Amino acid sequence: MSNHEVLSSVASKKPRLFYGYVIVAVGFIILTVVMGLIFNFGVFFKPFLDDFGWTRAQTSGAYALLFTVYGVLGIFAGRLNDRLGPRLILTVSSILLGLGYFLISRVTALWQLYFFYGVIIGIGTGGCFVPLTSTIARWFVKRRGLMTGIMVSSIGVGSMIMPPIATQLISAYGWRTAYVIFGIVVLVVTLVTAQFLRRDPAQVGQLPDGAGEVNQGSSTLQTQGFSLRETIRTSQFWMLCVMFFCFGYSMHAITVHIVIHATGLGISLVDAAKILVVIGGLNIVGRLVMGVGSDRIGNKRGLIIAFVLLSAGVLWLQFARELWSLQLFAVLFGLANGGVIVLMSSVGADLFGLRSHGAILGIYTFLFSVGGAIGSVVSGRIFDITNSYQLAFWVFAALGIAGLILSLFLKPISGKV
Repeated sequence: MSNHEVLSSVASKKPRLFYGYVIVAVGFIILTVVMGLIFNFGVFFKPFLDDFGWTRAQTSGAYALLFTVYGVLGIFAGRLNDRLGPRLILTVSSILLGLGYFLISRVTALWQLYFFYGVIIGIGTGGCFVPLTSTIARWFVKRRGLMTGIMVSSIGVGSMIMPPIATQLISAYGWRTAYVIFGIVVLVVTLVTAQFLRRDPAQVGQLPDGAGEVNQGSSTLQTQGFSLRETIRTSQFWMLCVMFFCFGYSMHAITVHIVIHATGLGISLVDAAKILVVIGGLNIVGRLVMGVGSDRIGNKRGLIIAFVLLSAGVLWLQFARELWSLQLFAVLFGLANGGVIVLMSSVGADLFGLRSHGAILGIYTFLFSVGGAIGSVVSGRIFDITNSYQLAFWVFAALGIAGLILSLFLKPISGKV
């Protein structure tokens, strides 16, 4: 039987449930917990400073190390996902995450925070985002942007839910017990749900959603596109690398420092944590809107909009001194953040195809993470030297404008962006 006949046979079977929706749901649950806990770090920042007397640069270094490890592992996780699928990778990651959070509760020295949080949690987190988003690209063709947007909007949900929970747990039991509780939650939730993951539709006898409409009769849905070697020879690849680095620098630095910046302005920790809640909520809106919008207006326009919002937000941050003005910044920043995260996967699939999608997405995630690692430490160091975040905010603005300029010059290799 030919490949075309096999695909026709599969397509003729009308399953009651398209399993791709299960993949989206599982990815949503996992990323809600895993990434929500990561973006909780700003809430624990002040307790670390109070208990240990570390500088802001030293403390944010643990977060920077996590995202460096996360980015490096993302490259390997993407390639492993292309070969092995997400279930095994996520199973191992869940064990590391549970162990890491438990060990953080026992920290007594800075090197321990770096190792437990930066290395162990970094490895565990690195095995989650890239395999899940790359898997969604394999399951959906026509509605790839929408489904990616739905799944990664979970990060916004986690960013809304986790900071208030962390604040309450710290107030009631202390930060050490809070980390023990989070360790148990992430281990159980991720380990159980990961068992429902499958790499691609062929493993359950289905075709990607929309494959019949978008690429009728194709026998190479999973192998079309550029190889990794061909991809890295294009200018588009390197433009996107710089754009995601710029965005990662600002995004992670703000996530780490915005709460303690707000408390330094006289805002209470509870109210300051609400800024992360607003960012998380608008993250959801940004991811869903951009997920749907990118399918209609194209990824290039989506990137332009995201960088316009980022640039406007960080410029406004220069003058924000009260809670309402910081929350307005959070609205702009949350929308931009949500849009870029959705587009990382879909723009890669659209420009370069699925042949090496996991590896390409892994590289983008690595540059995004390296930018975040550098941004979080440099911003902390700027404060340690100047006793102000003002210069750090101007750096955010410059990088946002640089990303906007690059997005304006981004061109498709063939067809459309």
